[in-house]
Amino acid sequence: MRSACPVQRVPAGSGGRHSYVVTGYAEAREALADARLSKDTAVFFADKGSRRRLHPAVAHHMLATDPPEHTRLRGLVTKAFTTGAVRKLRPFITTVTDGLLGRWNAGEPFDFVAGLAVPLPVIVICELLGVPEADRSRVRRWSAELFTAGAPDVIDEASHSLADYMTDLIAAKRRDPGGSLLDGLIAARDGDDRLSEQELVSLAVLLLVAGHETTTNFLGNALLTLLRSPADLAGLREDPDSVPAVLDELLRFDAPVSTATFRFTTEPVTLGGTEIPARAPVQIALGAANRDPARFPAPDRLDLTRDATAHLAFGHGIHRCVGAPLAKAEAEIALRAVLTRYPAIHLATPPSQLTWRHTRLVRGLTSLPVRA
Repeated sequence: MRSACPVQRVPAGSGGRHSYVVTGYAEAREALADARLSKDTAVFFADKGSRRRLHPAVAHHMLATDPPEHTRLRGLVTKAFTTGAVRKLRPFITTVTDGLLGRWNAGEPFDFVAGLAVPLPVIVICELLGVPEADRSRVRRWSAELFTAGAPDVIDEASHSLADYMTDLIAAKRRDPGGSLLDGLIAARDGDDRLSEQELVSLAVLLLVAGHETTTNFLGNALLTLLRSPADLAGLREDPDSVPAVLDELLRFDAPVSTATFRFTTEPVTLGGTEIPARAPVQIALGAANRDPARFPAPDRLDLTRDATAHLAFGHGIHRCVGAPLAKAEAEIALRAVLTRYPAIHLATPPSQLTWRHTRLVRGLTSLPVRA
C-alpha cells in the first residue's frame, strides 16, 4: 500500500463508508501533529446514532479530546510519568521482575507473556493507582476485552465493568485516602483543577488500560525479535548494559501499537498528495510507518546499531504516549533480567506456531513459550 500511495482511501465497514489509511512515515508524522485531525469522538459521532453502549468514561477519555481540554487533562497526569518519577519506581519494578522470574524453574517451559509481560506492567500501574492486589486479575481481564476485534458486546460490557470498578474504588479512596496517583487525581477533582467526576473516572480507566497494554505487547514482541536473531541476542547477553540503547530499534521493528487511535478531519486536508474531505476518519498505521524505507533504510532488517529514536511506536505530537518513560524502564529492567538470569533462553515452539491477539489497534502475542 505504501509503495502505491502512502495515503489511501479504503472501505470502512458496510453502507459505503470509507476511511483513509496512512502508511508512509513522513505522512504519519505529519498527520499525528496536524491539529486539523481531531480526536474528539464525541463531536464526530454526535449526529450518527449508535447501538453501542460503551460507558461514557471509556467512550470519551483524554485520548479522545482536543486542546484545550486535552491539555488540561494531560497536565494532571504528566508529572507521574516524568523521567525523574519513573527513576524512583525502578527499585519497585526490579523487585517485581525478580519475583515473577523467580517462579520460573530453568529447564521447564515458561510462558513469557503470561509469566512476565502481562503481570509486570499490570502490577506496576495498579500499584501507582492504588488498585488492591486482589482485584488486579479482574481489571486485567476487562482491559484485554476492550481490545477484542469483532466483538462489540464484549467491549461494551468490559467498558462498564472497568468504569463501575473505578467509580467504586474512587469512592473507597475518598473514605480512606492514601498516597497513590488516583488519590492525587481525586484531590484535583475535589480541588481547584476543575476535574469533573466523569473525567476523574475516565482518567483512572485510561491510565489503567494504557499503563500496561503497550508495555505487555512491547515486552513480548521485543523478546521474540531477539530470540529470532541469535547474534543480537548473544551480543546483549555479553553486554546487558547496552539494553537501553536498543529499545528504540526494538520498538521500531515490531511496534506494540499497530494503528493509532481514532482521528477525523475537521476540514479538507491534503496529505501525501491525497485529498481527504472534511469529517473523514483517518487511520495512521504506526507499524507500517516504522518500516518505511524512505526513513529507515533496510527497514525489515533488525539493526541494533541503528538510530531509531524517531520511531512512531509511541505516537508523535501532543498525543504522544505519556507513559513512554515508564514503558521503556519496565522493558529495560525485564529484558536485562531475562538475558542475565537465563543465558540459554530459547523458543520452546516454532515461530510459525505462535499466535497473536485478535485486535485492530495493538500488536501482541497471546503467549510466548520459552525454555532456558
